[in-house]
Amino acid sequence: MNYYKNIFLIMIVLLGLFSCEDELDIVPITEKAATNFFSNEQEMESAIIGVYAQLQNNGLFGLDLIGVGEISAEDAFEEIAANDGGRFGQLDDFSTNAGNDLVADIWRESYEGIQRTNVVLNRIEAIEFESASLKTNRIGEMKFVRALLYYNLVRLYGDVPLVVEETESPFDFFGQGRTPSGEVFAQIVSDLTDAIQELPTAKAPGRPAVGAAQALLADVQLTQDNFSGALANLEAVVNSGEYELMPTTAEIFGVANEGNPEILFEVQYASGFNADGSDEGSSAGSQFRPSGTTANAKGHNLPTQAFIDSFEAGDTRLNDYVAVDTEANPFYFVTKYEVSATGADDGGTDHIIIRFADVILNYAEALNENGQTAEAIVQLNLIRTRAGLDATTASSQADVRAAIRQERRFEFIGEGKRWFDLKRYGTAVSVMNAFFANAGANVTIDENNLLLPIPQSQIDTDPDFMTQNPGY
Repeated sequence: MNYYKNIFLIMIVLLGLFSCEDELDIVPITEKAATNFFSNEQEMESAIIGVYAQLQNNGLFGLDLIGVGEISAEDAFEEIAANDGGRFGQLDDFSTNAGNDLVADIWRESYEGIQRTNVVLNRIEAIEFESASLKTNRIGEMKFVRALLYYNLVRLYGDVPLVVEETESPFDFFGQGRTPSGEVFAQIVSDLTDAIQELPTAKAPGRPAVGAAQALLADVQLTQDNFSGALANLEAVVNSGEYELMPTTAEIFGVANEGNPEILFEVQYASGFNADGSDEGSSAGSQFRPSGTTANAKGHNLPTQAFIDSFEAGDTRLNDYVAVDTEANPFYFVTKYEVSATGADDGGTDHIIIRFADVILNYAEALNENGQTAEAIVQLNLIRTRAGLDATTASSQADVRAAIRQERRFEFIGEGKRWFDLKRYGTAVSVMNAFFANAGANVTIDENNLLLPIPQSQIDTDPDFMTQNPGY
């Protein structure tokens, strides 16, 4: 039976407590068989909480997705390459192999989350809800999460198995192989298009609303160079009045600022609950600190000196988003994730997946690419002004494009976006090769390095159909 433990489609849905915060506080049901579980609204709500619980895991937004989105790019690095068996260190010099635990964990936990969404979507229609609109909202939530997980997968691995039905027997999917990325993107767009019609307008903490689905769809459309489609969705979010930029960069992150109006969608965490076994804390706060500075500090995702030196004078984000350990190393670290007083890997800071600053800068990009450069400058300057900077001097479409891309570097440091941005711009290879050359590192990359390898465990499970990415 050990042979089957590595299959990527998980038949059993493991339901767990999502958060001890009131918004998603619900008693979990963990021991009932999935086939007998869903008989009423309360049990379906528990299953939905289990979907959100999956997003908390270290293989997803608890650690790995943030790290791979930063360390792969030029602005962050791994302090000790061999830490944790090189799972993050290999990202630094593009030596990641198919046996890397990070590669396997992101894949496995993504498909576990997809299976959970598929179970809910397969069974919710048969369940009577007291409120028909709430039932519709929940369907939209599950499509949003499924789209989010597939969006990460297709950008990281390329062609991936596309499964949108509940997996009742893992044997059903042997021989399926990898679905072309175009088809995966089509499913993502379909799910988000549905979600826009099904989600509520007003946001609840830890759950997506219409604006989150529109913003995520726009991000997908920018990745596909569909600038007109992205513009329409981003304009809808901006004009909705549901979200706003926080007045200062000091008011966005941290436990004290959770639930603020800049947040469109976040994964919730809470510290201080490990003792009862619920383990609601995040690892990012401790593991993204330099070694020796706090319990279980690993030196993952540390900003480079070159990046720190590139901040404009007076940019408030340098002090509000970054700090320096002046005693032991010294190394800079991102302060967007707080260390908990309750112990290692128990941070209470929510991970923000989509915030309004992202919407504004994507809106500026979409405007600029649609020839509305003057309007794009207005949006760009909203972000610069908040950061204490003068208005941009860029005026041409090309210069404004470059200015928007540069602004995203400073605004989103440590949030897991930079590598995906470079790939979307089509500049990842040239930027990274220039970075390695300037650093005197004997590393060069090509297009094959833009994707992670398919986990070796998946190749071994279905070797006749599960192919490996080129270069691995």
